[in-house]
Amino acid sequence: MSAQEPAWATGPNATTRRAAFATSVAQHGLALSAAEAESVYQLAAWISESIERLPDAEPVSSASDVLDVSFIEQGRRMREGRLTSIALVEAHLERIARRDPSYRAFYTVDAAGALAAAARADAELASGQDRGPLHGIAIGIKDLIDVAGLPTTADAPGRASAIADNNAAVVDRLVAGGAIILGKLATYEWGTVGPDNGGLFPPARNPWSLEHITGGSSSGGGAAVAGGLLRTTIGTDTGGSLRGPAFYCGVVGLKPTFGSVPTGGVLAMAPSMDHIGPMSATVAEAAVTLDVIAGLAGATSATRLLGQPIAGRRIGYARNWFAQDSQTMPAVLAAMDAALSTLSELGAAIAEVELPDYDVIEVAAAAILHRESFEYHAADLRERPEAYGRRAFLSLATGLAITDAELAAARRAGERFHAAIDLVLERCDAIVTVGALTTALPAAPFETEAVWTPMRTIGFNVSGHPVLAVPIGFHAGLPIGMQIVGRQHDEAGIVQLGDAFEHATDHAIQRPRAVG
Repeated sequence: MSAQEPAWATGPNATTRRAAFATSVAQHGLALSAAEAESVYQLAAWISESIERLPDAEPVSSASDVLDVSFIEQGRRMREGRLTSIALVEAHLERIARRDPSYRAFYTVDAAGALAAAARADAELASGQDRGPLHGIAIGIKDLIDVAGLPTTADAPGRASAIADNNAAVVDRLVAGGAIILGKLATYEWGTVGPDNGGLFPPARNPWSLEHITGGSSSGGGAAVAGGLLRTTIGTDTGGSLRGPAFYCGVVGLKPTFGSVPTGGVLAMAPSMDHIGPMSATVAEAAVTLDVIAGLAGATSATRLLGQPIAGRRIGYARNWFAQDSQTMPAVLAAMDAALSTLSELGAAIAEVELPDYDVIEVAAAAILHRESFEYHAADLRERPEAYGRRAFLSLATGLAITDAELAAARRAGERFHAAIDLVLERCDAIVTVGALTTALPAAPFETEAVWTPMRTIGFNVSGHPVLAVPIGFHAGLPIGMQIVGRQHDEAGIVQLGDAFEHATDHAIQRPRAVG
């Protein structure tokens, strides 16, 4: 008999428990009065009897809490037998049914397909087959990306019945990693200007304020993550389409190095600027998702520096890109300065750096984007104009006016910008700058015309550098975000910085009041 497992704690009845207790007291040499012995026995007997009634294993997690923990924790519970993928998917579906009529994040929810995939995921885990960190985890896909058997509408009137025959390459990677595709998420039409009521679906809405924009064009991803419908999503980013919703909805967006994630099966916008990446609830979840879709592991993994201190990391603060701009909200400037102060307190060495004039790279990037978009759509714009909402049609048609000489000049400007960023990154490990000059704009003006949104994103689509967008605060109930820019293929470095900042603040755990 050991002190850890005394016989009286597991005896079949009170008589044997009492005898075993008396023997145990004697063996341990304790001096107890009769009253003291009885008191101790009663407490010990209660503990013993209560332990006998405990279940052999922890119960399966309930739907009430499982959606609000990281998918890393969800996966741990699955592997410990406390959660099933089916239970997780059912919880997502129930929450989507309650909340998404307000958020409008989803175009298509594939409940039957998701539940069937979840059953397979559970069976595989039970048999010892573990596909990795996304095994059994629900995920949503932007509706510019093919998922076999589901529509890829691009929110365009002419694609209402465009059912994908095959998965995009990025979706194949997710499926191979055990992820459960829950459905297709809202986008601006063809990834162009928005939000716009001229497409197939009404625009997604910002969970922090239904009267403000989500940012675009990966609008459904921002709404789904901020609204607690999903922990991670896949979107595209050609001019800031992942990062904009991240800034405006208070979530994390990770645009990887250009070319890191294959674009096969993804509707193009501007092929030399198109990126695919995750929008997630936390930096760690975004990094894990990127590892799966980019095939990163070991020395190249985006997660390899998670949790490591950032003392000594050199950060270039590109304050010149926004501090003197008349459109910059004072609250945004204050939040940025406070964020850099936090990074400094964590041990990073902060120095202001000068980046090239943003206006120059913005116009160059716009020329490239519009010319490449027009070339992709030219035939359909001519032969099937009714297939487009009018605002998207006009945006795409803009590229016809950009001459070869102008395109060449724009590409040269892009090359100079790329070289300038590389030069700054020789002196520092990462560059930090603002995401957008304001919080999310009111949605109402977008109903009648395209409205310019003052972001500082598109240059990095031309240069191809990896960028992490993270929330840094709020103003009037709306989120503010910053960008962390890294060297080519140094996703791990910017993830390390973003993760450290996230853990030093409470911005990432803030979520809007739920609807439904």
